[in-house]
Amino acid sequence: MQKQPKSTSVQTLKRLPTYLSCLKEYRASGQQNISAGALAGIVGLNEVQVRKDIASVSTSGGKPRTGFVLDELISDIEGFLGYNSVTEAVLVGVGHLGRALLSYQGFQNYGLKIVAAFDSDPQVCGLSVNDVKVLPVAKLQGLCRRMNTRIGIIAVPGGSAQEVCDLMVGSGILAIWNFAPVSLSVPEGIFVHREDMAASLALISKHLSQNLHQ
Repeated sequence: MQKQPKSTSVQTLKRLPTYLSCLKEYRASGQQNISAGALAGIVGLNEVQVRKDIASVSTSGGKPRTGFVLDELISDIEGFLGYNSVTEAVLVGVGHLGRALLSYQGFQNYGLKIVAAFDSDPQVCGLSVNDVKVLPVAKLQGLCRRMNTRIGIIAVPGGSAQEVCDLMVGSGILAIWNFAPVSLSVPEGIFVHREDMAASLALISKHLSQNLHQ
């Protein structure tokens, strides 16, 4: 039975998909149960932290010697994250990055379905990418309101991102996944997650620099 906590930290939310992936791989190897210690060892975290994270989203308490029932724990995490129900999203910006996102088959494993794409380039509008029709940006608000879409993905250049963001907010979008290299200004109640590739690359480069010069 899924537990509905009052709140879950952002850091816990970021760890849950990692747990889920490891649990599924462990189940695929023929296992039926897993201990918190074993899971902690696989993901490289402290066992106490793993227990706290699991307790915040699941009532499937681990039993002595046998641990957690994999099927139950996987089901609880998927339910908590919403992976067992399809959430529809729209994408704006069908350049190289936008096309790659549209072509990615893995989103369906996480309950996300991109139902429409939009672009300002007339030569791109009318095309289909992975069976998703590309429409003029002018049609964004009408379609989102009609379909009651709540998630928007921004894959446009930085200079156009705020304008697209404003259009999405005006369309009823409540959560925005931003791939543009800028911070966005949104009203209270709108969630924005910026996929900061520059920051990720900086961490990788710093790690390499430190290790290559040891």
